[in-house]
Amino acid sequence: MALSTFGAIMGFAAEMVGETRDTYKALIEKAKDPALKEVLQELAGEAGKNHSLMEKTRRENVTEMILEPITGLHPEDYEVDLKGLEQGNEGDLLRTALKLEERERKFFQEASTKVSLPEVARIFRKICRRKEENLKKLQGFGLNQTCLSKVNMSP
Repeated sequence: MALSTFGAIMGFAAEMVGETRDTYKALIEKAKDPALKEVLQELAGEAGKNHSLMEKTRRENVTEMILEPITGLHPEDYEVDLKGLEQGNEGDLLRTALKLEERERKFFQEASTKVSLPEVARIFRKICRRKEENLKKLQGFGLNQTCLSKVNMSP
């Protein structure tokens, strides 16, 4: 099913970032590494803010919605498989966070080119840039953890 209206896009965006927030809360509970917990808490807080922003943007722009059809956005393109999360180790938790951030980066980048309301497109681009920063932080965290574990395993 395509996301073919402004309302559908905003509803999907709010649902997606809400799911991300809830997933981060679950990841925080499973994380043992204090540094990973801290990063996940930051991401959960950001996801909560983004959820509120999506709801607010949807409410404020309802009267300005342009009824021209929107094409090229499909919810299935932004699905993330969270199976096996309940038994994940620290690496799995980090990979899940990377998947969530990449999914949102991709969605907000693509949606920013589809919505015709300049303010909404600007918000989407801003979130996309933040997701790119988060991805770099998570990738760096993963590299640092790999290096640390290799150092700690040396005789």
